[in-house]
Amino acid sequence: MNKTEFINAVSAKSGLSKVDAKKAVDAFVETVSEELKGGGKVALLGFGSFSVTEKSARKGVNPKTKQPITIPARKSVKFKAGSELAEQVK
Repeated sequence: MNKTEFINAVSAKSGLSKVDAKKAVDAFVETVSEELKGGGKVALLGFGSFSVTEKSARKGVNPKTKQPITIPARKSVKFKAGSELAEQVK
């Protein structure tokens, strides 16, 4: 499901117009992004939680040249499904 399909589904399930559903989806994405950029965490009861993890620098190998490289440290977004969502997916 891509973003357009997701907006259409939200519109159909909520009774919102597609324009309003797009605004709601965009607001959700923007709010979660801003919170994660600030180092925060977003937890939605029954759905799951979004957080930022720190990945330290490490050694790796360039698969093309087989030369060792250093992979720099970075931040990564992590999603952990809530118990209700995990049960529904089973």
